[in-house]
Amino acid sequence: MILAALTLTAIGASDLVRRFVLHRGVRIVLLSLLVVAVIGLGACSAALVPAIIACVLSGLWLWTVPLDATGRASFWPAAVLAGVVFVTTVLMPVREAPGLIGEVWSVRSPAGDLGFDVAVLALGVVLFATESANLVVRAVLDREGTWRPADLGGALRGGRLRQPQPPATGFQGGRLIGPLERILVLALTLVSAYPLLAAMLAAKGIVRFPEISKDGETGARAEYFLVGSLVSWVTALAGALLVWWGARS
Repeated sequence: MILAALTLTAIGASDLVRRFVLHRGVRIVLLSLLVVAVIGLGACSAALVPAIIACVLSGLWLWTVPLDATGRASFWPAAVLAGVVFVTTVLMPVREAPGLIGEVWSVRSPAGDLGFDVAVLALGVVLFATESANLVVRAVLDREGTWRPADLGGALRGGRLRQPQPPATGFQGGRLIGPLERILVLALTLVSAYPLLAAMLAAKGIVRFPEISKDGETGARAEYFLVGSLVSWVTALAGALLVWWGARS
């Protein structure tokens, strides 16, 4: 499980650095410090080898998943990462005394003592739910050729074409709305607040309905909204399942 936790933490933090640190030199320094931090965390928690593997997987992610989500690998890195994370979470149980950190680690939660591995896993899931999940959503939209509101001519990325679309003024806050929405889905799912979760998801559709209803015959906005939202929700629910599984292990 610690491998999945460190991998998600490394990837999530790396993507945040890539997105918000514009200066190339500073970005390289911060990414290097992140590698040192992950390896140090692994060394102090008796998980040096998983930490090194996590750094390698994070490097492969940065190489295959560009910020514009138009790489040749498409969404396949995300699919491979999901497989690795779920397999390692299931096959690698939670450790009771993770090295030096285990000697001082003592965190209580409403469900009882919170293990170190589970805490790192939860941190990794939250970090991944921010910018990394945005990249996954954009990669899927790009792979499926879904029209983007920023496209002025209606051309789709997957080789298909629709009728020309006017410049869109809506759906411009997805980069911020998406992470907030996923974190809310994570939190509401983990506390079993399913009525609130259903109400929030329904409210999003109601708010977007006026813009979606302007599609006319193309259905481009509805397709964009449905594909993006479903991929985002599935990513958040998968993260909640990971944390739930770790807490119950």
